Amino acid sequence: MVVAEARNIKLTIEYDGGAFAGWQYQPNQRTIQGELEKALKKLTTQKVTLHGAGRTDAGVHARGQVANFRIIHNLPLKKYRDGLNFYLPEAIRILEAEFVPHDFHARYDALYRRYRYLVGLHRTALESGRRWEIDFHPDIQLLIEAADYILGEHDFAACCVVASQKENNRCLVYSSRWRQHGDVLIYDIMADRFLHSMIRSLVGLMMETAQGKNTMKRFKEILRSGDHTAIRKTAPAHGLYLMKVGY
Repeated sequence: MVVAEARNIKLTIEYDGGAFAGWQYQPNQRTIQGELEKALKKLTTQKVTLHGAGRTDAGVHARGQVANFRIIHNLPLKKYRDGLNFYLPEAIRILEAEFVPHDFHARYDALYRRYRYLVGLHRTALESGRRWEIDFHPDIQLLIEAADYILGEHDFAACCVVASQKENNRCLVYSSRWRQHGDVLIYDIMADRFLHSMIRSLVGLMMETAQGKNTMKRFKEILRSGDHTAIRKTAPAHGLYLMKVGY
């Protein structure tokens, strides 16, 4: 008789968040975590708890979300990827499954997370659910200047929903960059941690500044103020992607 081993399995996951109420399990709501845990139950007949690296909001997408779960089971590793993909809805795909040390935790062991935000410079029929499509022409140089300003460690309380603010709202931003590719503006940001709604609030504030509704001086004042109500526009969720989690 083969005795099942205790294993810790790390998943790299891609998903279209448009049809889900976010990552985190919620009763009577369709969530990414909920769909994955249901698929794991079908695959292994065991109830497992999945630990995600980032709790993406409703509508936010991922190309490189990471999660882990612990299980006593001898299913071959490849079956976790292929078997889960069989049971999951098409909007969620397991890109990779791997064994990791038993003490690995997808959230607490993460050294950085990298996100991308997409802004379309004109309206489309096919891409409207995957980027924020605007009807004005922002000043690209102001976007670049705003992105440069937030490099390093700052208190981002102004970019966090009040109910989610913590005692420490400081984040260390390793990279922050806007670039244009055809008719799309791409914003890449990488930091040691992110607060709830932080990136969408930042993008909304940057775009208002690049539209001429704020000066750069006012942009900096708002960030330093810690006052979330000073940010009038939060960018929509469907333009945001979790690209990678680093360990």
